Amino acid sequence: MLTRRVFVMAAAALGFPIGARAEVETLSAGAANKGLATGELILIDVRTPQEWQETGVAEGAWPLDMRHQDFGGWLMAVIDRNPGRKVAIICRTGNRTGRLMQALAQNGIEGVLDVTEGMVGGPRGTGWITSGLPVVTAQVAFDTMPKDLTAE
Repeated sequence: MLTRRVFVMAAAALGFPIGARAEVETLSAGAANKGLATGELILIDVRTPQEWQETGVAEGAWPLDMRHQDFGGWLMAVIDRNPGRKVAIICRTGNRTGRLMQALAQNGIEGVLDVTEGMVGGPRGTGWITSGLPVVTAQVAFDTMPKDLTAE
């Protein structure tokens, strides 16, 4: 069943306008890496499979393609099934996560963090890869991601 939240997130993922901008919480790549290391954070990489293949995936991140028709449901499952952990999202440069964060905030879904500098960096910061933070292949990321989207 398609809930309103899932619909709005899918619309945001496809770039549809969803209203006025809301305040969002951000996180640096370095802070996200520390959160992953301590188990306090789940990092979702919302880029495409081609991008994961080209650059790799942040070590410990869960690759979930934001263009996939099931993305909204997957993201909500991560949030709902892991109440004791913060959830952060990362893309290439912060543009896609910015749109997604707006959709979440406007629908009352709070507590998700935006790694605004992204994997490769840009105007919002250095980026995960340029900062020298650990990266694994897309295959390793898929193999280590829990299939039920519940962190251990």
